Amino acid sequence: MKILFCIDCLTAGGKERRLIELIKFLTLRKDMEVELIVMRKDVHYREVFELGIKIHYLVRKTKKDISVFKKIYTICKNYKPDIVHSWDSMTTIYAIPACRLLKIKFINGIIVNAPQKNKLFDTNWQRAKLTFPFSDLIIGNSKAGMAAYGAPKRKSYFIYNGFNFDRINNITAPETILHQLGIKTKYLIGMVATFSEYKDYATYFNAAQQVLSKRKDVTFLAIGNKTDSDAAKSRIDEKYADHFRFLGMRSDVESLISAMDICILSTFSEGISNSILEYMALAKPVIATTGGGTVEIVEDKQTGFLIGPSNPGELAAKIEILLNDGELRKKMGLAGRERIKDHFSIEKMVEKYISICENSLTNKAGAVQA
Repeated sequence: MKILFCIDCLTAGGKERRLIELIKFLTLRKDMEVELIVMRKDVHYREVFELGIKIHYLVRKTKKDISVFKKIYTICKNYKPDIVHSWDSMTTIYAIPACRLLKIKFINGIIVNAPQKNKLFDTNWQRAKLTFPFSDLIIGNSKAGMAAYGAPKRKSYFIYNGFNFDRINNITAPETILHQLGIKTKYLIGMVATFSEYKDYATYFNAAQQVLSKRKDVTFLAIGNKTDSDAAKSRIDEKYADHFRFLGMRSDVESLISAMDICILSTFSEGISNSILEYMALAKPVIATTGGGTVEIVEDKQTGFLIGPSNPGELAAKIEILLNDGELRKKMGLAGRERIKDHFSIEKMVEKYISICENSLTNKAGAVQA
């Protein structure tokens, strides 16, 4: 089976990580062949260069560069893939015409979150509705996402993100991380997410300062693109500044998580969060905003706590509970790791993906329909 993947970029992010992990396992199979189209040349996941696959860089000259349609058509005509699979709204728009003209099966991977409101004004949602009729299959990573986008059930499937436990085989020791960051407090809490309109850092920072108003034995981390920006730092009262580390984009996320005592994801809309998978795989208790695909991963009061949106008081209260109960932290962390092993392993993700692709080529019904 020959698959042509299309993605806008390979900078640090959830869907990018998911694609890289999928390709890693597909290239191990003798019956699979993969090529990749990327719309930008800046690559965070450098391991893609070690996979032995051909990468086509289609960098746009303008925002609406129509020459990309022809370039994708030419690549498809020469490569003759059995399947073209897009991973974002832009490459979905660009890839569909070539697939229709050349009669290639097209998998639409536009669904990566679960928007709850104002969907009519969301570009991703608009493009999804436009492209669904021209897609042979639609694959998302959560039940919530499929429902939020109203994906047609007869050709829609969800495949949970899979965590590759090989990623934590050679991580840096927690004591080394603490020394590198100059952390002397007893506890370390962190959030791994891009500092953007889609992540609720305001609630995280507010809750952290509420905790610090009562105790001084905690340091808080912010990890992800633009978390080291002036905009992020400006949200912290100067008197608490020594208790924060704004780390920006890092390649050693697993090592940083390993050093944490509690992991947070305060957000507005999620599909299946790679950050939460990483937290739980490393046996850390999670506090996350309820809604979207998060409720499909985190079991409230079992692997962590689910809290209401934009509620710093509730987040601070849950942090206090976990800080004051080491046994509960350990119990939730271990339960989380087992849940990832049982339901969110990379092996399960790849197995379901291959099954859906094979069934689509033989026109058989799939087993994980939305």
